[in-house]
Amino acid sequence: MRLLILGGTTEASALARLLSNDARHEAILSLAGRTANPRAQPIATRVGGFGGAAGLAQWLEAERIDAVIDATHPYADQISRNAVEACAQLGVPLVSIVRPAWQAEPGDRWQIVADVNAAARVLGPTPRRVFLSLGRQELHLFAAASQHHYVARSVDAPDPSGLPPDLVVLQARGPFDLDAERTLLRDRNIDIVVSKNSGGDATYAKIAVAREFGLPVVMIARPDKPAGDVVTSPQDAIDRLAQIGLRSPRGV
Repeated sequence: MRLLILGGTTEASALARLLSNDARHEAILSLAGRTANPRAQPIATRVGGFGGAAGLAQWLEAERIDAVIDATHPYADQISRNAVEACAQLGVPLVSIVRPAWQAEPGDRWQIVADVNAAARVLGPTPRRVFLSLGRQELHLFAAASQHHYVARSVDAPDPSGLPPDLVVLQARGPFDLDAERTLLRDRNIDIVVSKNSGGDATYAKIAVAREFGLPVVMIARPDKPAGDVVTSPQDAIDRLAQIGLRSPRGV
């Protein structure tokens, strides 16, 4: 069975490892290309966009894909929207791995906002030391609140144009453990954290340490992300493909 995995997450990498030893499936992992040097994967990999829902549908048909697994980031709503539309058009089964969101616990000081622009606004006029746990493409949005000192962490360096004037970028690749996050927040004298509600374990340590230190967290709400047949883990995705009884729309 030929599968397309829409990836870029820990779940997608785990799924690739599982499928690399599964003789029932021939899988291709698709990455958006936002990271210059992504981790090597044990299955065939393509990098780059498809050209919207229509382009994705054409690619699925040309490659004779029998099913799609959407294992993209919770905030990658556009590719998921394209996948839903393309798969519906072709009658190709779509399984979506939806990572459960983090839930506030006693001691958390979350302020939930709708988007990154709102996060920049709620930091307020008084200068603060802010840890930005966001994608590098969105750091420039905090230039509108240039009174703050920012520390951001990214796998790749951001485009330097339009960034906040007082910004330190730490290049590092997760996951990050509790000790590393304690050191970061303490040594950088961070007094507020801005984060997306990514869910999962890989980047949760900063949330736990913010709770431990009594720091406020500006939590950016998840977008409305379309999905197919929803599961919560890579193994569940493989199991679901068997449950729904895959039938190729091309009769092969």
